[in-house]
Amino acid sequence: MEWLNGPLVWAIDEAHQAMYLFPRECPRILVWPTATTSADDRAAWARDNTARMTAYVEAAWLDRLTRGVLYRYEFRDDDFDDLGDAGMWVSRKVVIPIANERITDFATALKAQDVDLRAVESLTPLRSLWDTTLHASGIRLRNAAGWNAG
Repeated sequence: MEWLNGPLVWAIDEAHQAMYLFPRECPRILVWPTATTSADDRAAWARDNTARMTAYVEAAWLDRLTRGVLYRYEFRDDDFDDLGDAGMWVSRKVVIPIANERITDFATALKAQDVDLRAVESLTPLRSLWDTTLHASGIRLRNAAGWNAG
C-alpha cells in the first residue's frame, strides 16, 4: 500500500472523529470497549464511566484545549475509499467539502460525542491499556512528557 504515502485527502468517519477533536499536536490516548472486550477489562475500565469512549490528555494541555480552533469539514462518502482501520478513509482526488464547522470548545465537542475527557499528569502510566482487550488509540504520543523514555 505504498500509494498511501502519496498525495491524499484523509478523512475519519463519524464514529471515530472524537480522536481528532484536539489541537493537532496534543498527545492523547482514547480507549473504548469493543465486542471482544472481556468482562474484566470492561469492569475495570468502566468503573464510574458511562461514556462510550474515554480520552486521556496531560493536564499541561488543558489550557490549549480551551484556546484552540479546529475546522471540521464534511465530505461526500462516495469520494473516499475505506481503509478498514479505525474509521480512516482516503481520497486520491481533490474533494470539495459539502459543509464545515468551526470548533473552539474542544471539551464540549467531545462531550457531544459521548467522550469522557480526563486530565492526567502523565500519559506514560497508561501504556498498559494496550495489554487489555479494550481498543486503545494513541495519537501524537511523541509529544507526551516522558513517553519516549519508557
